[in-house]
Amino acid sequence: MLCLCNTHLLGRHKRSWIIDSFDLVEEHPGPFPYELGQITLDRSYLVEFMLKGRGVDVDPKGVLSINPTTGVIIVHRKVDFEEYKVLKLTFQARNKSNLAIDTQLGMEVNILDINDNPPVFRRKVYDVSITESTKQGSFVVGVLAIDNDAAGTLNSTIDYKIISVTPTTKNAEFYLQNSGTISFKGCLDYEVANKYTITVEAKDRGEVVKLSSTTTVIVDIKDGNNNRPVITGQTGSGKVLEETTGISPLVIHTSDVDTRNTSAWRALYSIQGDKGGHFSIHTDPETNDGILTVVKPLDFEKQAQQSITVSVDNEEPYYSCEVKERPTKGLWTIINHSAKQSTRGINITVEDVSEPPYFPEPLRKIVIEENGPVGAFLDKVTALDPDTHRLGKLEYAIKQDPAGWVTVNPTTGEVFVKESFDRESSHVTNGSYTVTVIVTEKDNPKMTSTATLQIYVKDRNDNVPLLKESEVSVCQSEEISSTEITAYDLDGEPYSGPFSFELIGDVKEIWNFDPSNGNTVHLVKHKSVHPGLYTLMVKISDKQGLFVLQNLSVAACDCSVSPSCLVQRNVQKKAGSGVYGTVIFASLLVLALLLLTLTCSCGAVKSLAQVEYVLEDALLSYNIEKPGTDCMVPTALLKTIYDTQSKEAFLANNGVQNKGDVHQVSAQMINSHSPLVQSNGFWSMERSQYNFDERLRSLQSRENELLDYEPHIYTLEDISVNFEDLDPIELPSDEFNPELLSDLGPAFRNLASICNPEKGPTTEVMKNGTMKGFNHKQ
Repeated sequence: MLCLCNTHLLGRHKRSWIIDSFDLVEEHPGPFPYELGQITLDRSYLVEFMLKGRGVDVDPKGVLSINPTTGVIIVHRKVDFEEYKVLKLTFQARNKSNLAIDTQLGMEVNILDINDNPPVFRRKVYDVSITESTKQGSFVVGVLAIDNDAAGTLNSTIDYKIISVTPTTKNAEFYLQNSGTISFKGCLDYEVANKYTITVEAKDRGEVVKLSSTTTVIVDIKDGNNNRPVITGQTGSGKVLEETTGISPLVIHTSDVDTRNTSAWRALYSIQGDKGGHFSIHTDPETNDGILTVVKPLDFEKQAQQSITVSVDNEEPYYSCEVKERPTKGLWTIINHSAKQSTRGINITVEDVSEPPYFPEPLRKIVIEENGPVGAFLDKVTALDPDTHRLGKLEYAIKQDPAGWVTVNPTTGEVFVKESFDRESSHVTNGSYTVTVIVTEKDNPKMTSTATLQIYVKDRNDNVPLLKESEVSVCQSEEISSTEITAYDLDGEPYSGPFSFELIGDVKEIWNFDPSNGNTVHLVKHKSVHPGLYTLMVKISDKQGLFVLQNLSVAACDCSVSPSCLVQRNVQKKAGSGVYGTVIFASLLVLALLLLTLTCSCGAVKSLAQVEYVLEDALLSYNIEKPGTDCMVPTALLKTIYDTQSKEAFLANNGVQNKGDVHQVSAQMINSHSPLVQSNGFWSMERSQYNFDERLRSLQSRENELLDYEPHIYTLEDISVNFEDLDPIELPSDEFNPELLSDLGPAFRNLASICNPEKGPTTEVMKNGTMKGFNHKQ
């Protein structure tokens, strides 16, 4: 009975609602319809009752209804508890005068369960397999039944029971626990019973009626290893050739009463007494025989007879079981018996065969110093004949000697040095040189064996350090700059780097190394060094003091124009020989005319444009406003110039000269493609490029035909040139250094003396014939 009180805030009078609770038993037999109960209502005005929800207008529909006037609840049909445990509904009361809902409440009708469902097993038949060697008390199978009646009630509480076991054996008894787990007591015996059929019942504890069902459990017994295999005999000769493998001298036969092709029947063989590990034995899967095989060669000279023992067992461990007592509670008392393993002694006869000779020490390690004396004793390799142990029948020879440095005595096996060892040879790897010696039986050349000599060659300081590059470049600037110099040495430690670097000659104030030790150092150029090509003599010493004198060509250039002088030089070399030669020829022709003009003219000298050193060719620029006096060049003097140039051929010296312990390396600094080059401080011209006799005469002939004209001033409007297509010309702002002319060779000295044989008051000539300056009259 539920009481609901509701107080209206506007002064409405108190109302009370009383609703009874209801229970509905499932599967009620009827007759239908019948009254379930009545809802009583305390009211002062007429109301109308309504009921909706599950069991009325929601499944299961049509089970319940309510009388709208009296409030009586009527049941029209059955309800299944396993489908609906409770029916949730909504109760309403409406005011009859205005049909407004006065109140609305939820209502539940509980469905009461009855024992109408028996326990049902998950499976109708359970099939399991166990081996006969399974120990008593072990889990066999678990059965499970489900009851759909209300959980936690007697209607759903299940008890399990074994109804029957077929066949019945005295040494085994199956039992079942309350949880549905089946096990057994005693001993299983495949030979007595290989299958058991067990009937299990599940029953609930219903108060009115008890319901039950059954299932069948089939237990298949697999044959276990309760019978050991027995060796019954052997076949085969039992003879083995020495130094042979893979042959089978014997086959072992066994018998086993357990089920064929099971783990209880399949045999496992083992060998005892085989100290050298010469034999193995495996099982034939079809016959269960044991096949004996030689896996390691036997030696007739060491042992002509071999005695071993073979035993046999099964893949599955042996198991025995016998029931001794059957107590009423707990497991039975059983006894396990043991059976002796079957074995058999076997004798193997080793037969003698001819065997190749062998080296007791097939790998020999030797240490020798490189550049040693020829004919020196290196090592002795000795082979043995396993058949006779005599040495007279053996012959030795070199099988592998990549550099041909050794020889061997064919009778004694003594190895001697035939050629001096060189550690820096390509045949030496990581200081190691390998030689292979072969020995042969004279009576049977097919019987051979080899020995390896691993010769470690000790290093000597027999190589000087060298520069990796004999030509480098350095950037020209007003500050100190440097470039990297790297040396290498074919020798190893401790006869190689780090090296010591030193400059030879009076250049240390403008060139130096920083640091002066290492594999790679920096050659530092001081700011007083002008652009040009320099040849430095470098002394490079290894850690032991062995040194070399090597020429290093250094190009100092403006890196803003070209990042590397050497790269620019190589590009120039690749230019076409025809065009390149024509341009140089024209430039040198103008230079010769200017020199002749300067030499033969008299007057003041204007400032000369600065001349810079370049790697390949150099043209001297002269800025002279007025020409001098024309002069004729004698033919005899021209011939003298021609002969002088023939003697001053291009100097090329690239190689290494030995001077005691000092090695001097020089590099060719002359470009054979250039008609005017600088070499060893002199300028020389290539005879094959020019014939000064004909050129100068041609110029003199044409000069006589020229007329004097007044100079004409051109303006930019007169020149139809697109200046955007022209490369900019950079002229040095520094004044010309007269010392730059000091490198002119004897040919130009002779050329200068054509019109000025004696030193005049306006012409200054330096010693050794080098031109210092020229004056011309205005």
